[in-house]
Amino acid sequence: MPARPGDAGELLTLQRACWLQEALANDSLTDIPAIHESLEEVQEWMATWSTWVVRSEGRLVGAVRGRLEESADGPVWDIGRIMVAPDLQGRGLGRQLLEHIQVVAPPEATAYVLFTGARSTANIRMYKKAGFRVRTDLEAPPLAVVLTKGR
Repeated sequence: MPARPGDAGELLTLQRACWLQEALANDSLTDIPAIHESLEEVQEWMATWSTWVVRSEGRLVGAVRGRLEESADGPVWDIGRIMVAPDLQGRGLGRQLLEHIQVVAPPEATAYVLFTGARSTANIRMYKKAGFRVRTDLEAPPLAVVLTKGR
């Protein structure tokens, strides 16, 4: 379901839980912006990204966001913050979120782009299984890799 403004607090909590795991996998607490965001910053990005959430028994257990961006190759659907509660990881919810965010991309998007930690092997494996490819020719945030997939 689409996220609502009232979901911001739970998104912040889920984000910190998920990105703490990423920080441990990538040996860095300082280079991962999602760990350091405030509630106000989550509310700000919710206003500019299309965000979907998954609830189980009232609990927010997963989320993903996307937005159309201009690139040198034309409009791309920027996918971000694929989050699954740590106690529910490994059950396919991340894959379902990834599939959903691609389905809801606007028709003008010519490709999908996302990034993940360079040492986040489970994430990279999932993205590659979904048809994404690591792009060393594109600039990535510190300790991250960019992956793309044509539409």
